Amino acid sequence: MKMVEGDAPAASAWPGSSRRRHLLQFLLHASHRLDLRPIVKYSALSFFDGRFLPALPRKMGFCGARSGRAVRSWLIEPLRDSNLELFALVAVWIASKIHEVRPLSVKSLKALSDRIIADQHFTCRDFADAELVFMEVVDYNVGCSNITFIYLEELLIQFREISKLGDLLSMDVCMEILDVLYETEDTSWLFDSPCPLAASTLVSAYVMSVPKQTWEFPILPWVRFTTSYAEEEIMKIVLRILMHVLKPDEIKEKNKREFSI
Repeated sequence: MKMVEGDAPAASAWPGSSRRRHLLQFLLHASHRLDLRPIVKYSALSFFDGRFLPALPRKMGFCGARSGRAVRSWLIEPLRDSNLELFALVAVWIASKIHEVRPLSVKSLKALSDRIIADQHFTCRDFADAELVFMEVVDYNVGCSNITFIYLEELLIQFREISKLGDLLSMDVCMEILDVLYETEDTSWLFDSPCPLAASTLVSAYVMSVPKQTWEFPILPWVRFTTSYAEEEIMKIVLRILMHVLKPDEIKEKNKREFSI
C-alpha cells in the first residue's frame, strides 16, 4: 500500500502527544547515556513505540474488551509515567539481549534509572517483572528484521559501493532524521512502512548533505530501481520529512528577525 501525504492515521487519545514525546525523548536520552549501537537503539524504539505503547490499552481493556490474555501488574495498574519510563529501559534491555554478545546488565540499567527516573526508584527485581509484563503486552513479538534502520544501513552501503557521493552521506545525519521523525507524532506513522521510509530518509540526507553542484547522481531513479517503490511515492515522503526536519516556517521567521535587526 502506498503512503502519501494525508494518509497519516488519526491521532489517538493514548498515550497523548506530550506524553509520547516525553517517553521517546527519555528513551533517546537513555540510549545516548548508555552509548548504544544504532541497531539496539532503533530496535528498542520499535519495540516500545511501535508495539508496546499501541498494545497496552488493549491489554488493559481501555478500548472495550481486552485483547488476548489480560495483563495484570502493579507496574501498569495504576499506570504512572515513571513506570512507562521503566518499560522504555526494558525495551532497551531486550534489544541489547538480541543484538549484543554481552547485553546490558540489569545493574547498569538500574543505576541509570536511579539517575534519570525522578519519581521512583526501581529494584533489579522490578526490572525482571517489567520485562515479563512487556513481553506479555507485545505477545512476545520482538522480531527486529523489519526495522527502518536495517533497510537504511543496507541502502547506504549499496549507494557507497556505486558512487563516490556516498562518502558525503553521513549515517549520523540519517539517524538524526529518524530521531526527529520518531519524536514527532505527525510523522511517527511513517515507521509503519520501514522500507520506503528508509529510502526516503536516504534521499532526504542526500539533499541535506551533498552540495547541490554535485547532484549529478540520479538518486531517485536509483532508489526506485533498488527498492521498487515509485519515485512519486518516495518524493511525497521526502517532502514530508524535509518539512518536519528543516521546519521552513521557523527558518523564514528567523530570517525575518535577523533582517529586521
